[in-house]
Amino acid sequence: MSYELLTVDTVAGYVATRPALARFGAVSRVREVGDGNLNLVFVAAAEHGGLVLKQALPYVRVDPTWPITPERNGIEGRALRVHNRVAPGLVPEIHDADPDRHVIAIEDLSDHRVWRGALNEGLRHEGVAADLGRYVAKVAFGTSVFGLGAKGHKAALATAANPELCEITEDLVFTEPYITHEHNRVLPANAADVAAYAGDPDVRAAIGAAKLAFLTHAEALIHGDLHTGSVLVRDEPHSARAFDAEFAFYGPVGFDVGALWGNYVLAAARAVVLGDDAHAAWVLAQAGETWQGFAEEFTRLWPGRADPRIIDLDPYLAQVYADAVPFAAAKAARRVIGFSAVSDIESLPEDLRVRAIRAVLAAARLLLTAPAPRGEPKPLFERVGQVLAEAGG
Repeated sequence: MSYELLTVDTVAGYVATRPALARFGAVSRVREVGDGNLNLVFVAAAEHGGLVLKQALPYVRVDPTWPITPERNGIEGRALRVHNRVAPGLVPEIHDADPDRHVIAIEDLSDHRVWRGALNEGLRHEGVAADLGRYVAKVAFGTSVFGLGAKGHKAALATAANPELCEITEDLVFTEPYITHEHNRVLPANAADVAAYAGDPDVRAAIGAAKLAFLTHAEALIHGDLHTGSVLVRDEPHSARAFDAEFAFYGPVGFDVGALWGNYVLAAARAVVLGDDAHAAWVLAQAGETWQGFAEEFTRLWPGRADPRIIDLDPYLAQVYADAVPFAAAKAARRVIGFSAVSDIESLPEDLRVRAIRAVLAAARLLLTAPAPRGEPKPLFERVGQVLAEAGG
């Protein structure tokens, strides 16, 4: 390895060497908080405030023989700067980026909590889903041909390639769950459910089309991994921030919308098998809140587009919606078949986990194969709720 990894004991000394962090003063306390597969994350308390250091590992933590480029850290830093410009207050501020040690220093949001954990506990943070819809819209407009113009968009696209992490998404979301692969983890009681889902010709055709869209639709500098585990929330005062943007790339806007929707399905499946139908309904209703926030914000920004000729708003929104539905299915299904499971499902007792997985796959199949009203999530996700209840009961 060509660079030194940080530890709790070395963070203070490291911060002292970075001119961009001098305003924080001496670090007095450090704790490690990262529990993901790709990074080391430390929260440092200093004389003049707190900060978070995120260092990219050159391998996947659960499998050190699986190399991964630490350059993704620089990609995340650049994406955060852009997203802070177009969607201020909806992502953490970035204080410093160190390309040699692959470290970024970002705003300390320790007074927030990860939204996935809150949803697992049955908590309701009102307004977060709409905030995230507005975040996606601001990024979609501000980093696309609409906000940048054709030349600006092409120039931005040329500087934002993220091929290695895109390949991870292509494999884990769109390919491996539909083949026999060592990353897949299937409970014996769910083997028939997975086989029926992954072997359905209509499912496979829809997933193939979604993968092609992911590969080719370079619309905006999307987050690329926007799920309930990459959102921090706070009640008082209200705040929602999207973080962990290392998968950012120029891709289809509907992918970020669909990723959120797919995670609402996972949270609702958990609630269904736990017998909390009210929470399941509330979570699924967040799909409509996210879409409304997105559509309203994008419509508000629309008059400021760089080129007002020819392109119409309604067909564009319809296309984003049409893309988001299969992406939602793909993002939900991969979490119950393939690599990197989520606590919504994994923390359940095995008998409930079996039912939740069966329900998620039934919902994903519905999203991929059933015709749905365009641009109106409410009836679609009400039907998803019915399918979750039928399959998970």
